[in-house]
Amino acid sequence: MTKLVRAYATSSDVERIAVVANAPLLPDNERAHQIDGCDLVFRCNSFILDAPGAPAQQGSRVDVVVFNRGLRATPVSFSGYRDRLYLMVEPGRLHWEPDGRPGWWPADLGLFPVPNREITLPLSDALGLPSRDQELWASTGLMAAWIAAVLFPRAELLLAGYSMLDEPDQKVWQHAWGDVCIVGPEHRLEAEGRLLRSWIDIGRARLLP
Repeated sequence: MTKLVRAYATSSDVERIAVVANAPLLPDNERAHQIDGCDLVFRCNSFILDAPGAPAQQGSRVDVVVFNRGLRATPVSFSGYRDRLYLMVEPGRLHWEPDGRPGWWPADLGLFPVPNREITLPLSDALGLPSRDQELWASTGLMAAWIAAVLFPRAELLLAGYSMLDEPDQKVWQHAWGDVCIVGPEHRLEAEGRLLRSWIDIGRARLLP
């Protein structure tokens, strides 16, 4: 999986990775520049990109899309898909989620299922979530950061759009695109925020303002 993801990087020496979650961001040229300047850019689910001529917020690059079956597609979800890697996380497969490609997925677009044993369950252990026995697991945004951290342990992580750091008690997701939606009962945002904050505190990750 590391070799596959590395193939989409701008450099074989992956030293900096941007992971952009879906919370709204204010315009910031420097943030957008730092994101686009990374060796790899991860985005997730209902991501957006900066449009030409519009104020810069979160950059215009995406190399890896981490998504789940509840994806709400945006106007850029599949644009330029031949140059991206799509990783499908499916923690629900531990309990009830069906196998196979989602019925709404474009017929000519491949995807790579993220293994629960190697990725999902170790993350749940780090969060203290009993995912093997209960329908509890991490959000897709955190899974994107975890995948980047696990596959490239020496790379610097640049994080943006992670609302659980400041709003661990939120009951709805405010997205950069589309309507609000409820925070699923399977998530524990306070634990997710603690994990991300611990990475920031030890220098494993840097939060872009």
